[in-house]
Amino acid sequence: MRQPSVTRARVVTVSLAVAVAASATACGPKDSGAAGSGADATPHKGGTLTVLNANPQADFDPARLYTSGGGNVPSLVFRTLTTRNRENGAAGAKVVPDLATDTGRPNKDATVWTYTLKKGLKYEDGTAITSADIKYGIERSFAPELSGGAPYLRDWLVGAADYQGPYKDPKGLASIETPDSRTIVFHLNKPEGEFPYLATQTQTTPVPKSKDTGTKYEEHPVSSGPYKVVENDNDGEHLVLTRNTYWSSAVDSERKAYPDKIDVRSGLDSSVINQRLSASQGTDAAAVTTDTNLGPAELAKVTGDKELASRVGTGHFGYTNYLAFNPKVKPFDNPKVREAISYAIDRSSVINAAGGSSLAESATTFLPNQKSFGYNAYDLFPAGATGNAAKAKELLKEAGYPNGLTITLTHSNSKDFETSPEIATAVQDALKKAGITVKLQGLESNDYSDTVQNVKTEPGFFLAHWGADWPSGGPFLAPIFDGRQIVKDGANFNSGQLNDKSVNDEIDAINKLTDLDAAAQRWGALDKKIAGEALTVPLFHPVYKRLYGKDIKNVVISDWTGVLDISQVAVK
Repeated sequence: MRQPSVTRARVVTVSLAVAVAASATACGPKDSGAAGSGADATPHKGGTLTVLNANPQADFDPARLYTSGGGNVPSLVFRTLTTRNRENGAAGAKVVPDLATDTGRPNKDATVWTYTLKKGLKYEDGTAITSADIKYGIERSFAPELSGGAPYLRDWLVGAADYQGPYKDPKGLASIETPDSRTIVFHLNKPEGEFPYLATQTQTTPVPKSKDTGTKYEEHPVSSGPYKVVENDNDGEHLVLTRNTYWSSAVDSERKAYPDKIDVRSGLDSSVINQRLSASQGTDAAAVTTDTNLGPAELAKVTGDKELASRVGTGHFGYTNYLAFNPKVKPFDNPKVREAISYAIDRSSVINAAGGSSLAESATTFLPNQKSFGYNAYDLFPAGATGNAAKAKELLKEAGYPNGLTITLTHSNSKDFETSPEIATAVQDALKKAGITVKLQGLESNDYSDTVQNVKTEPGFFLAHWGADWPSGGPFLAPIFDGRQIVKDGANFNSGQLNDKSVNDEIDAINKLTDLDAAAQRWGALDKKIAGEALTVPLFHPVYKRLYGKDIKNVVISDWTGVLDISQVAVK
């Protein structure tokens, strides 16, 4: 996942820095979903679900979205070859069939993947969904005017690197074959055991060629899911969905589709969203949010009110906030300096700055602390809760800095990033105890991204964060540590500019595995190996807390997205 901006974060677009006070919590960090009647009551069909969000559901076209974009709203309209398992917690981090009968059948070396569509699949107009429609939907995602979606298919499919989409090249991609109306075959450049995860991306949504209106398709995309678009105002600011009468639960066991109507209203102030959900009056009683955390004032109210506390959903998403080093810049070219900083960090103060232990879990591993990623508990530079200043000073002396040193930490000035001034100040205070003077360099959000993601301007020491496109170690470790992904003339995320053949080879070896549990174990071992280079200092993994209305039932929050899954929600 490319590091998210305020408007394009696929799962989380809220600031931890302005989130929850450390001492207040409605549900413990280990809870999945929510307590109370919302989780326990028997769900029923009918009614209208209101979604109150800060960020508009823009670009409502499967070619331009990620599966989890917009807090799960797209998955109500767009079905894909595979999807996430719609269950609470860790069980929800598994990939399951959607339009396809299974999660894919690979050849021996995982360079060819074959899918068979279920029988009886239909669009909102009653016409049959075919494999040719899925092929066309993927091909149109390559059109420059429909850019914005996941980049993997361009990298993975044979002959796709320079393809410009069906509007310019109607012959299409030879690497996607459709031998019959229910079969689709993908030919890849190299082994990719995680193709079933990629098949969850909205680019595998079927699009009937005869109904394609190019850039205007987002105004009324043809539904393959339980709901269809009947209104789309101001590029997703107000989106109204009603039932697709040709959808059938017999061929879709994942989406429950309880409400008759879903009314998505966006562009709202976060405090207003929480006020409305707290009051839970009128239509807001049957409302949820998928992108707005509780703030300090709201949480203080929640902790003193049992009824409100029962309406807080807690979620986890594969995401790590960390300190990044550029070893091309002195003194960070010296591993002992990087190790000293790793020992000196005070994670307690960082977590307090991030909103407290209810909103942030201490991290000593780069991979998130979830089984699906291959989480391997380790701490190569044990700093304890408040830092090991003595060990840090010892290492600095060995590095030639017996009297300490002065360095600069680059961060974003925006409170909408986990790289905020509050986090930076906590790091500054911690390193001071070890004799390290930290000068803070705050940049506006766009300048920050442009600076840290360019190898020519990348600073030596900066705050960073990364989230996965799917719950696996692959999209987490490869973009940050695979030397072949270093980009010298564009957005680069390998901040340590690591190009280690043994690391690259292990990434290739894991990618060949189609046993995802075995692959997870290998990702965890690789995470620990890379950590020995001290190229990053993991700080914390976020926890998300969102309020929902009093008439909301059947709350499901998986570890895949970390947010309430509106495909499961019922209203009273």
